[in-house]
Amino acid sequence: MYDGMSVTSESVVVERGLALHKMIRLATLGTAGHGYLNFMGNEFGHPEWIDFPREGNDWSYAHARRQWPLAEDENLRFRHLAAFDRDLIDLARTYGVPDGRDEYLLHVDEASKVLAWLRGGLVFAMNFHPSRSFTDYAIPAKPGVYRTVLDTDQAAYGGFGQQDPEVSHHALPDRIQRHFLSLYLPSRTALVLAPKR
Repeated sequence: MYDGMSVTSESVVVERGLALHKMIRLATLGTAGHGYLNFMGNEFGHPEWIDFPREGNDWSYAHARRQWPLAEDENLRFRHLAAFDRDLIDLARTYGVPDGRDEYLLHVDEASKVLAWLRGGLVFAMNFHPSRSFTDYAIPAKPGVYRTVLDTDQAAYGGFGQQDPEVSHHALPDRIQRHFLSLYLPSRTALVLAPKR
């Protein structure tokens, strides 16, 4: 977080960290009970801890600040995490997640490291695999047409933009009339899909 955050530098370690940071935050929000807690500075991957004046730090103000200019600097990746946080919170407000209702586990595969669940009418699909991307990955879903409402791999979030955000996803029946979405899930990415109205 102290170096390698320039948009002009390439680092597999930083890219992996950003991808996992977004996925973990999405999974936390998408499976939360009645609320979602975000720590100060976590909005954009703040590189330092935030510590308010107290007896234990001799009433110091040295770390009693968030470094907002980092998130506003077009040359740093912190802006990508800030954009993701903004859209994640917007998703929560728009769709009422977390809503206190139980989520419904749709799919879990330890070998492929893919996890999917239903919450608030949204389908959350995550590929935690470090190196394997999947095409036509079948995720159970209610019949209908779905659109992407959040993609952790968007270029605006520091991702590689491997998905077309305009693609409609159709939950099609198999031979015994169970319905599945056929998704492209690049490694270390997540999608949130909403039924089209």
